[in-house]
Amino acid sequence: MGICREGIVDAIGQTPLIRLRGLSEESGCEILGKAEWMNPGGSVKDRAAWSMIRQAEQSGALYPGGAVVEGSAGNTGIGLMHVCAARGYRCVIVIPETQTQEKIDLLRVLGAEVYTVPAAPYSDPQNFQKVAARMAAEMDNAIWVNQFDNTANRDAHYETTGPEIWQQTEGRIDAFVSAVGTGGTLAGVSRALKERNPSIQIVLADPVGSALYNFVHHGEPSPTEGRSITEGIGSSRVTANLAGSEIDDALCVPDCETVPMVHRLLREEGLFVGSSTGVNVSAALTLARRLGPGHTIVTMLCDGGARYASRLFNQEWLAERGLGPV
Repeated sequence: MGICREGIVDAIGQTPLIRLRGLSEESGCEILGKAEWMNPGGSVKDRAAWSMIRQAEQSGALYPGGAVVEGSAGNTGIGLMHVCAARGYRCVIVIPETQTQEKIDLLRVLGAEVYTVPAAPYSDPQNFQKVAARMAAEMDNAIWVNQFDNTANRDAHYETTGPEIWQQTEGRIDAFVSAVGTGGTLAGVSRALKERNPSIQIVLADPVGSALYNFVHHGEPSPTEGRSITEGIGSSRVTANLAGSEIDDALCVPDCETVPMVHRLLREEGLFVGSSTGVNVSAALTLARRLGPGHTIVTMLCDGGARYASRLFNQEWLAERGLGPV
């Protein structure tokens, strides 16, 4: 009998690295993607979801019969719902109404109590995270997860994702590239890899309109020009998860590069992925061209494309935004 995992939480992590053949051959570098859609909840956010719930259990903040409340663009909420179902908690998710209907519907199918709210900046009291915080405060035996500033998020990647990448590459890695939403993935992986080899480059991939490209290059978060169709990445501020992270460089990736990359990955590699992966892989290819042949670059294949099919794979929707045909 093969390896048996003890429940869904034990099945989170240990995702494979996939060599992106076409991009590797084109660049002369090894471009490797970590297949995070293979987590039980279908995305990289499963790692943080379990880490944050586990920390709340260990601290005594969350106990049997409790409720887990969070503001999420979708994937963290989906990961939380899977873990809550396995651990016996009620799950309440507040999600901006601008997110795809696929993610909203999936949350409800899984059993989450879902509340959609208009999209609002973090400074606005009606921002989805602040609405979730108020809801949790008004409930008995409930926690607000606070994924952006709960450092159990980045701890998940320091303890699992980073060491996995090091082991899977046998330490032969020159750079790690990742987009940032909460900052947990980049921060945790950066710390884990830099402890093992300080010369590994950590590169932040940022969609247009986000403030983190300028934060890395100029020390202050200020938005780049434009607006992106990507979901769940980009930020107007430096979160507690991201604060203090060692980041060597940042690349700004426009949608006109992201969308074709997503479609290229499907055509050439058979990989059906979402827009954040398009940002990551586009940035990895740009970095490979800058570094030159012979380097190994790892990035994240964050989630699957089915959660974005009505937009990212809808030629009419894309064309209306000046992004089609692909």
